[in-house]
Amino acid sequence: MSDFPPQKIKSILQEVTALLKERKETVSIAETCAGGLISAALLSIPGASGFYKGGLMLYTLESRVAFAGWTEANTAAYEGPTPDVVTFLATNVRGKLGSTYTICESGTAGPTGGNTPTRTPGYVALVISSEKGTFTREVMTGSSDRGENMVAFATEALTLLRDVIKGDAKL
Repeated sequence: MSDFPPQKIKSILQEVTALLKERKETVSIAETCAGGLISAALLSIPGASGFYKGGLMLYTLESRVAFAGWTEANTAAYEGPTPDVVTFLATNVRGKLGSTYTICESGTAGPTGGNTPTRTPGYVALVISSEKGTFTREVMTGSSDRGENMVAFATEALTLLRDVIKGDAKL
Protein backbone atom coordinates (compact mmCIF):
# COMPACT_ATOMS: atom_id res chain seq x y z
CA MET A 1 0.00 0.00 0.00
CA SER A 2 1.32 3.42 -0.95
CA ASP A 3 2.31 6.01 1.64
CA PHE A 4 0.58 8.61 -0.50
CA PRO A 5 -1.64 10.34 0.13
CA PRO A 6 -0.91 10.78 3.83
CA GLN A 7 -3.08 8.57 6.05
CA LYS A 8 -4.91 11.56 7.58
CA ILE A 9 -6.20 12.47 4.11
CA LYS A 10 -7.09 8.96 2.85
CA SER A 11 -10.44 8.34 4.54
CA ILE A 12 -11.98 11.73 3.74
CA LEU A 13 -10.52 11.52 0.23
CA GLN A 14 -12.23 8.19 -0.42
CA GLU A 15 -15.54 9.54 0.87
CA VAL A 16 -15.36 12.74 -1.21
CA THR A 17 -14.35 11.03 -4.44
CA ALA A 18 -17.07 8.40 -4.03
CA LEU A 19 -19.65 11.20 -3.66
CA LEU A 20 -18.32 13.07 -6.70
CA LYS A 21 -18.37 9.91 -8.83
CA GLU A 22 -21.84 8.88 -7.62
CA ARG A 23 -23.32 12.32 -8.36
CA LYS A 24 -21.32 12.83 -11.57
CA GLU A 25 -20.05 16.15 -10.19
CA THR A 26 -16.67 17.80 -10.66
CA VAL A 27 -14.13 19.71 -8.63
CA SER A 28 -11.36 22.20 -9.36
CA ILE A 29 -8.71 23.41 -6.97
CA ALA A 30 -7.08 26.77 -6.18
CA GLU A 31 -4.36 26.05 -3.65
CA THR A 32 -1.87 28.22 -1.87
CA CYS A 33 -0.28 26.97 1.36
CA ALA A 34 -1.36 23.31 0.92
CA GLY A 35 1.20 23.26 -1.87
CA GLY A 36 -0.68 21.11 -4.36
CA LEU A 37 -1.46 18.38 -1.84
CA ILE A 38 -5.22 18.56 -2.43
CA SER A 39 -4.82 18.17 -6.19
CA ALA A 40 -2.24 15.42 -5.83
CA ALA A 41 -4.46 13.50 -3.41
CA LEU A 42 -7.47 13.74 -5.74
CA LEU A 43 -5.34 12.67 -8.71
CA SER A 44 -4.13 9.60 -6.80
CA ILE A 45 -7.64 8.13 -7.13
CA PRO A 46 -8.25 5.93 -10.18
CA GLY A 47 -10.83 7.57 -12.43
CA ALA A 48 -9.87 11.10 -11.34
CA SER A 49 -10.34 12.34 -14.90
CA GLY A 50 -14.07 11.86 -14.40
CA PHE A 51 -14.31 14.36 -11.53
CA TYR A 52 -11.15 16.52 -11.52
CA LYS A 53 -11.40 19.61 -13.78
CA GLY A 54 -8.00 21.11 -12.93
CA GLY A 55 -6.00 22.87 -10.31
CA LEU A 56 -3.95 25.98 -9.85
CA MET A 57 -1.11 26.67 -7.45
CA LEU A 58 -1.70 30.30 -6.49
CA TYR A 59 1.14 30.65 -4.02
CA THR A 60 2.61 33.82 -5.49
CA LEU A 61 1.30 37.22 -6.49
CA GLU A 62 2.43 36.52 -10.05
CA SER A 63 0.36 33.34 -10.26
CA ARG A 64 -2.72 35.05 -8.86
CA VAL A 65 -2.43 37.83 -11.45
CA ALA A 66 -1.78 35.44 -14.35
CA PHE A 67 -4.40 32.80 -13.54
CA ALA A 68 -6.95 33.97 -10.98
CA GLY A 69 -8.07 37.48 -11.92
CA TRP A 70 -6.00 39.21 -9.21
CA THR A 71 -5.68 42.97 -9.76
CA GLU A 72 -3.75 45.90 -8.33
CA ALA A 73 -6.83 46.66 -6.21
CA ASN A 74 -6.63 43.17 -4.67
CA THR A 75 -2.96 43.70 -3.92
CA ALA A 76 -3.55 47.14 -2.38
CA ALA A 77 -6.33 45.79 -0.13
CA TYR A 78 -4.49 42.58 0.84
CA GLU A 79 -4.34 41.99 4.59
CA GLY A 80 -3.25 38.37 4.55
CA PRO A 81 -5.16 35.17 3.95
CA THR A 82 -8.82 35.76 4.77
CA PRO A 83 -12.15 34.21 3.77
CA ASP A 84 -12.73 37.19 1.43
CA VAL A 85 -9.44 36.61 -0.41
CA VAL A 86 -10.12 32.89 -0.70
CA THR A 87 -13.68 33.51 -1.89
CA PHE A 88 -12.39 35.79 -4.65
CA LEU A 89 -9.89 33.18 -5.83
CA ALA A 90 -12.36 30.27 -5.64
CA THR A 91 -15.10 32.10 -7.51
CA ASN A 92 -12.71 33.17 -10.25
CA VAL A 93 -11.24 29.69 -10.73
CA ARG A 94 -14.66 27.98 -10.69
CA GLY A 95 -15.84 30.32 -13.43
CA LYS A 96 -12.80 29.56 -15.57
CA LEU A 97 -12.82 25.78 -15.11
CA GLY A 98 -16.59 25.23 -15.03
CA SER A 99 -16.56 22.74 -12.17
CA THR A 100 -19.43 21.90 -9.84
CA TYR A 101 -17.22 22.86 -6.88
CA THR A 102 -13.96 24.73 -6.40
CA ILE A 103 -11.88 24.21 -3.30
CA CYS A 104 -9.66 27.12 -2.33
CA GLU A 105 -7.47 27.54 0.70
CA SER A 106 -5.02 30.13 1.93
CA GLY A 107 -3.29 30.42 5.24
CA THR A 108 -0.01 30.29 7.08
CA ALA A 109 1.62 26.87 7.13
CA GLY A 110 4.56 28.01 9.27
CA PRO A 111 6.93 27.76 10.90
CA THR A 112 6.94 31.56 10.94
CA GLY A 113 4.12 34.00 10.41
CA GLY A 114 3.03 37.51 11.16
CA ASN A 115 1.36 39.58 13.84
CA THR A 116 -2.29 39.07 12.88
CA PRO A 117 -4.51 36.05 13.55
CA THR A 118 -4.64 35.11 9.84
CA ARG A 119 -0.86 35.14 9.64
CA THR A 120 -0.39 32.91 12.68
CA PRO A 121 1.15 29.54 11.80
CA GLY A 122 -1.60 26.94 11.62
CA TYR A 123 -4.32 29.30 10.36
CA VAL A 124 -6.18 28.52 7.12
CA ALA A 125 -9.23 30.03 5.42
CA LEU A 126 -11.15 27.48 3.36
CA VAL A 127 -13.81 28.08 0.71
CA ILE A 128 -15.96 25.86 -1.44
CA SER A 129 -17.46 27.81 -4.33
CA SER A 130 -20.52 26.17 -5.88
CA GLU A 131 -23.74 26.92 -7.69
CA LYS A 132 -25.44 26.72 -4.26
CA GLY A 133 -23.24 29.50 -2.90
CA THR A 134 -19.93 30.02 -1.19
CA PHE A 135 -19.15 28.05 1.94
CA THR A 136 -16.36 29.19 4.24
CA ARG A 137 -14.55 27.75 7.22
CA GLU A 138 -11.58 28.99 9.20
CA VAL A 139 -9.33 26.52 11.01
CA MET A 140 -6.50 26.99 13.47
CA THR A 141 -4.39 23.85 13.98
CA GLY A 142 -2.32 25.19 16.87
CA SER A 143 0.83 23.86 15.19
CA SER A 144 3.75 25.65 13.59
CA ASP A 145 4.95 22.49 11.80
CA ARG A 146 4.75 23.29 8.09
CA GLY A 147 4.26 19.71 6.84
CA GLU A 148 1.68 18.87 9.51
CA ASN A 149 -0.26 22.02 8.67
CA MET A 150 -0.23 21.32 4.94
CA VAL A 151 -1.75 17.87 5.57
CA ALA A 152 -4.26 19.34 8.04
CA PHE A 153 -5.25 22.09 5.59
CA ALA A 154 -5.81 19.56 2.78
CA THR A 155 -7.81 17.30 5.11
CA GLU A 156 -9.98 20.19 6.31
CA ALA A 157 -10.58 21.39 2.75
CA LEU A 158 -11.76 17.94 1.68
CA THR A 159 -13.90 17.71 4.81
CA LEU A 160 -15.58 21.02 3.95
CA LEU A 161 -16.19 19.76 0.41
CA ARG A 162 -17.79 16.61 1.79
CA ASP A 163 -20.01 18.68 4.06
CA VAL A 164 -21.09 20.90 1.14
CA ILE A 165 -21.84 17.93 -1.11
CA LYS A 166 -23.90 16.23 1.59
CA GLY A 167 -25.75 19.46 2.45
CA ASP A 168 -24.28 19.66 5.96
CA ALA A 169 -22.38 22.96 5.48
CA LYS A 170 -23.99 26.33 6.11
CA LEU A 171 -23.60 29.39 3.89
